[in-house]
Amino acid sequence: MNKGELIDAIAEKAEVSKKDADVVLTALIDSIVEAVSAGEKVSLVGFGSFEPRDRQAREGRNPKTGDKMTIAATRIPAFSAGKAFKEKVAPSD
Repeated sequence: MNKGELIDAIAEKAEVSKKDADVVLTALIDSIVEAVSAGEKVSLVGFGSFEPRDRQAREGRNPKTGDKMTIAATRIPAFSAGKAFKEKVAPSD
């Protein structure tokens, strides 16, 4: 599912126009990106949480030459699925 298809699904389920669904989805995504990039954790109960995580510097290898190289420390966005989401995707029998 791409963003356009997601907007269509939101518009249908919420019984709003596609334009309104697009505005709401874009605002949601922008708000999550802004909060996580500011170092905050965003938790959506039943869905999951978004948070920044720090990766330590580590040693890697250049795939072409095989030479050792240092991969710099960095901050990455991370998503952890909530319990209800996990159970919906992989129900336990």
